[in-house]
This record gives sequence, structure tokens and C-alpha cells, in this order.
Amino acid sequence: MKDRIINVLAAFESENIGKSFPLDYCLPLYHSVSDKELPHLKHVIRYKTTQQFEDDLDHIAKNFQFVDWQEFKEFTSGNFKSQKKIALLTFDDGFREFYDVVAPILERKGIYACNFINPAFIDNKDMMFRCKASLLADAAEKMKTIDPEIYFILSLKNIDRRGLQKKILSINYQGKDILDRLAEKLEVDFKAYSKEHQPYLSTEELKMLTRKGFGISSHSWDHPKYGDLSLKDQMETTDKTFAYLKENSFLYESFAFPFTDFEVRKDFFDELFKNEEIYCSFGCAGIKLDSVKRNFQRIPMEMGESGEQILKKETAYFKLKRLINKNTILRK
Repeated sequence: MKDRIINVLAAFESENIGKSFPLDYCLPLYHSVSDKELPHLKHVIRYKTTQQFEDDLDHIAKNFQFVDWQEFKEFTSGNFKSQKKIALLTFDDGFREFYDVVAPILERKGIYACNFINPAFIDNKDMMFRCKASLLADAAEKMKTIDPEIYFILSLKNIDRRGLQKKILSINYQGKDILDRLAEKLEVDFKAYSKEHQPYLSTEELKMLTRKGFGISSHSWDHPKYGDLSLKDQMETTDKTFAYLKENSFLYESFAFPFTDFEVRKDFFDELFKNEEIYCSFGCAGIKLDSVKRNFQRIPMEMGESGEQILKKETAYFKLKRLINKNTILRK
């Protein structure tokens, strides 16, 4: 019902989304862009093709002024005035397509982007658990027969292939060791896959991107969901990542939550901003305000729709929530 209402309201949004957009800044979020099938992403991220991505960029550029990191800081601190509302382009997870596919497009169009990375996966030393789950779901889809031991490991009975995939994809950070047990039964070699396909950026590629003017910043050490962690664990993975960024002369003034900042309490932000070098943090709840003024919400752009449609729906949803005073995330 909610989606139906939002779709109806979005149909009435102006074609000039820049004027009707409810905030002064637009923060689009992507992970990867590829015209190829990426088994480690295909079951967990609806990444866009190069044409879809370029169409999104053209639509955003028509309605907003793309800015770089310094301009974003100056704009949000009141020291920079733009001709239009601004847009800061962001990517998460440090996938190699950012270097091979995205950066050349952005250089051609003169657009800056910041990629929030997990150091644990740089140089393909390891792979994020969701990517491992995607590979396993892919293997489960293609195998002629499934080892009964797999069902035992997952405590499943009488379930079809699709149900098995869904169960694999539901495994969380705390249960990630199960993925290694499943890999053996599904004949998936994570290390061999990483060596052959190099899904993540290398240190040298990150440094090259920095030299080209792009931002490389913090997304935690290995991509846990922060709402499931204690404050101590939240700060440990955050501080470890900032140390890595400083050591490599990357952008250590910002932090983007992996997955979501849902259920992250105010005490984390209080602790985070004790570090005076950190300017702000980013969530991914769409167009929303936040009671923590230095935490900005980004808009997920990989929803199986065009960027134009996503921005219209997000705008309509924000206006609807505003009517009932529910458009601000409150931290306790």
C-alpha cells in the first residue's frame, strides 16, 4: 500500500526535480557499474549498466550542481553558494569497477566522487560476507544436485532451490563463518575467485584515484552492521579504518555507515565526533533529516529504477512524511 501511494504521488512531481527537491543537497549512492554479470554482486546489489549510470548522471547534472568534497564541506558549513542545489556523488565498498568503469566516465564528465572503502578487502585479501553469499547463491542456482549436508548446516528441511538461496543470502555478519562451511559443499573457492576476478580495488589503484582527484574514505574495517555492535566494537572498527586512511594519505574527514545507520544510538556519534578531524558521517536512508546534524542521509540509486524515478519517489515520500512530522531520524 505504501509503495502504491508513493508511486501515485511521484507521478505528480515536477520534471524539474531540482526545484521541488526538499533539501539543499542531494547525495546519490552507488556500489558498482558494469555491463557484465558479476556473480559476487548479482544477488545482493542491483548495479546499473554504464548507459543507465550515465543517464542518471545526466539527469542529476541537469537539476543539481555536482560538487567535490571541499565544496560540499564549504556549502554545508555556509561558506559556499552554488547556482543550484548541490549533489555529491558517493560510492561504497571499493569495487574495482570504480577504477575500470566509473572513473573514466566521471573524468570525461568532470564529476567528482568519493568511494567509502573497507580496508579488510583492499588488494583482494578477503571478500565481504555478502559477496561470498552472492557467490554461494549463484552456485546453488547452477548445481545439478545439492549436497544434503548443506541443508543440515542451515537447519533446513523440505525447501526448494529458491528457498535455499534466500537462506544463504540472509546470513549476517555474526554468522559469516557459516559461509566458509557452505563454500566447501558448494565447491566455491573464495580465494581462487578473488585471485582471478580481483573484485576489489588495489592499494595502488586507490592511490591513483586519489591523484586523479577522487576521494577515498571510511566505511568501517570489514562491513558490519553497526546497529548490531556494541559501542566499543563500533569505535574499534571505525578507528582502525581511520588509522589506515591516514597512513595512506586518503580522506579521513568522513565516515559512511556500512548497510545502514538504523538503530545507531546518539552515544556513537558523540564518541565519533570527539575526533575533531572528522567533518561528518553518512547514512543511506534516502531523503531524510537527522537529529545528529553532522550525519547526512544518502539516496540508494540501485533500486531497479532510473535515477529520475528514484529521486521523484524519494521527494514524494519525504513530503508525505513531513505532513506527519516523521521526516527526521531521532537518535536516543
